[in-house]
Amino acid sequence: MLIRSLALAAVTALAAQPALAEARFQFCWIGANGYTMQGQIEFPKTLLNTGIINETQVTGFRIQGFHDGLPIGFWSLEMLTPDTSWLLHFDTRNLQFPTGGSRSQQTYQEWNANGEVNDCGADGGFGFNGGNWAQDVCIDNTWIEASSIDPFTPLQAYPMEVRLNCDPSIPVS
Repeated sequence: MLIRSLALAAVTALAAQPALAEARFQFCWIGANGYTMQGQIEFPKTLLNTGIINETQVTGFRIQGFHDGLPIGFWSLEMLTPDTSWLLHFDTRNLQFPTGGSRSQQTYQEWNANGEVNDCGADGGFGFNGGNWAQDVCIDNTWIEASSIDPFTPLQAYPMEVRLNCDPSIPVS
């Protein structure tokens, strides 16, 4: 009976401890020729306003690609393997992904897509690359050149309660 009471007390104490608070933000990317992507990033709230964080500090991440509004692929951190191209930089002060494609300046993004944008997985694979030549997507291990936009195009993140417009046919006001 004593062991059962101690076990119950331990479980109750663990349940009473506050969960680590997470900061979660959403973003949308508007590429060329009807290609878009929506996503979410999550990391410990204690990292807010600390500057640039990288992929090792992110606790949740997901992207969903679209072409002319139709889904074309998905990737999330849960799908990460040792072979996945996974580099990320996020500015927790300005809530944006630095762009321009320089690894040394922490402006390079590799989300399940390498610099050749050709390793995002076959049969439903999807990835994004923000390199020094362009920002673009990968579908089924194939670079989608038609999606490419200027590498310096800003990629801002927003609180989850903000309603985002990822439709390139609707003017941003």
